[in-house]
Amino acid sequence: MSQSEVEALSTEELDPTKQWHKTACVLCSANCGIEVRIDGREITRVRGDKDHPASKGYTCEKGLRVNHYQNGRDRLTGPLKKMEDGTFQEISWDQAIKEVADRLVGIRDTYGGDKIMYYGGGGQGNHFPGAYARSVLQTLGVQYRSNALAQEKTGMYWVQGKFFGRQDIGASPDFHHTDCAVFIGKNPWHSHGFPEARNVLNAIKNDEDRKIVVFDPRVSETANISDHHLRVKPGTDAWALAAVLATMVDEGLTDEKFLKEQCVGWEALRPLLEEVDISDYARKCGIDEEQIRAAARTMANARSMATEEDLGIEMAPHSTLNSWLQRLLYLLTGNFGNEGGMNIPNRLAPICGHSADGATEPVTGTPLLCGLVACAAIPDAIDTEHPDRFRGMIVESSNPIHSLPDSKRFREAFAKLDCLVVIDVAMTETARQADYVLPACSQYEKAEATFFAGEMPSNYFHIRQPIFEPLGDTLPEAEIHARLVEAMGGEPEGVQELTDAAEESREAFVETFTRLSAENPDLGAKLPTALYRSLGRSLGEMGPAAVMFGSAMQASMRFPDAIRAAGVKGDGLELASNLFDALLEAKSGMVFSTSEYSTSFDRIKTPDGKIHLHIEELVEELQGLASEEPASPTDAYPFVLTAGEHRGSTVNDVIRDPSWRKKDKDGALRINPVDAERIGVVDGQRVRVITKRGEAEAPADITDTMMEGQVSLPHGFGMEYPDETGEHKIHGVAVNELTDLEDRDWLALTPHHKHVRARLEAVPG
Repeated sequence: MSQSEVEALSTEELDPTKQWHKTACVLCSANCGIEVRIDGREITRVRGDKDHPASKGYTCEKGLRVNHYQNGRDRLTGPLKKMEDGTFQEISWDQAIKEVADRLVGIRDTYGGDKIMYYGGGGQGNHFPGAYARSVLQTLGVQYRSNALAQEKTGMYWVQGKFFGRQDIGASPDFHHTDCAVFIGKNPWHSHGFPEARNVLNAIKNDEDRKIVVFDPRVSETANISDHHLRVKPGTDAWALAAVLATMVDEGLTDEKFLKEQCVGWEALRPLLEEVDISDYARKCGIDEEQIRAAARTMANARSMATEEDLGIEMAPHSTLNSWLQRLLYLLTGNFGNEGGMNIPNRLAPICGHSADGATEPVTGTPLLCGLVACAAIPDAIDTEHPDRFRGMIVESSNPIHSLPDSKRFREAFAKLDCLVVIDVAMTETARQADYVLPACSQYEKAEATFFAGEMPSNYFHIRQPIFEPLGDTLPEAEIHARLVEAMGGEPEGVQELTDAAEESREAFVETFTRLSAENPDLGAKLPTALYRSLGRSLGEMGPAAVMFGSAMQASMRFPDAIRAAGVKGDGLELASNLFDALLEAKSGMVFSTSEYSTSFDRIKTPDGKIHLHIEELVEELQGLASEEPASPTDAYPFVLTAGEHRGSTVNDVIRDPSWRKKDKDGALRINPVDAERIGVVDGQRVRVITKRGEAEAPADITDTMMEGQVSLPHGFGMEYPDETGEHKIHGVAVNELTDLEDRDWLALTPHHKHVRARLEAVPG
């Protein structure tokens, strides 16, 4: 290398705008590792991080635009208080913390802590807030919480709880090694949901010995490369799934050895599937019977099969039943605890909680699943004269007024709260309704992580390091919650002793922590804040990651051999401490657990250690499919609207700036050419969409990928955002202005967002 080349290289290394900083994308649950270049407070370039143990350099086009999240014009910079005239005034943190603490403690002392609800706790890229909120909830005596899972996934988790013994235990797909990938109501080409999604899909497509099966009314990007596309009529997935399962029984395709040795309930379940009239069910879902049988054979005869469902069947008729039936696909064929099948991974923390059978929310009497109040029940649990109604609410890293069904109903209900506190990065639709808005720093201005990862045989975890200083007077949620706990008089005992020990050495901290935890139950109840205020002080800018010390300790007790197999050395508390340090130091994330696929069976928590196939609560609904006809269109509402479609132009609500989109900037209404001609609309012409709850307009995107009678609008639109002049404008349709709280699953209350009855009218001009 010449002297000039050496000097040029040295100059680039010293130029801060040329340095690459490791972090992760925060726009979906895959959380791909990325590297970014920054100039001041701007992210100027993004590329995949090849050192990330899961994504390995992969990223999609959405991850390249995270600067639109980091530098949105509606970022909050200081605490806000709503005044009597409805405007907001910036106040100091001291005033904000004192007034919020006083208001919430007042509700607790007058009505009880169970009259305060906590909603949120994190999005697709930040789960530490929910962990630290536990300390505030313990101090206030809060008993009820909810988040977006309770409008999407709780029915699915409830089914897994029946299978495996707990709702916080679930099986994850091994698509990287599977011979047959099955997607039901999911388009991973855009929604991702697992590492290297498009690379994996292309690898399967290009291997003649591997297959893709898709259940979807639309010819999605994934369906377009599939070997079997079961193009079900909207809302008929239950009939299609039941027909596939019945075919497996009818043609002797089930794994009887697996069902006998590893499962219970097959004797009761089998007759239910033998009763299915496959031909009639094929008629009802609009698929040729031979196509159903061919797909069933492909699935059953594959060396391995992995399945994944998504909102397409979860937010549709027979939601929880769909989740049961689709999981039976891999169990009836013995694809559990095997390479390329479905497996229960080791996790550092569960993604949800567990509720005992019969647990209910006291006002509406609706079931608690995964420890969560169903989102669709929240307005009725607030806007009522019931003595147990919720009177206060903390909303964190979430925007329920925009993202939950029937936005009008949520606005009405939230207006009845005695106190609404929002903790967020931006001025959201929900924040505008709040009494106090507490500004959090962004996910790139603090240590942060998520608990989504569920890979086998090796699972990974990524604690991201901050790459910017906090904006303005914003704070990490760990600090906000610690200040609230202290202002409420709830600081756990022993924090100063732990702090002194942490300053002395890690060994001293571990010894003191172990002793105090045994002596003082309050320390365990408020562990996140105790760790942050003690160990966190010694971690500098990584202070919010202190909460992971507790997770590392639990992991070292639950699966020490798997941690050591991943390369972490030690025993007992030494192993926990070494794991914690390794997590902090791994800028690209690290593999923390490696175990055999067969260990999935060891993680089943049913009393007998078996998988329980038969779910009595769903039997009547399953049998009822025989006499039930799928819902037919009406003259008033002849179309089925898919409200909230994943597209290349959609991300979760943390990007509020509409300029990030390169195409589909207005969120077009996708419509079949026959339907477009019927209502008299041409491509690009505006269409009025009318439902029983509201109406909106969007430009038409005429495409034969849509089935006749079905239309779709994307999610992530319809948010208020300031333009260059500061004027606030709304771009696209907020789909929850069209959805109805009452259209929902009978058991989990999952709203039918993907099956909204609608009428269309061409807008002249």
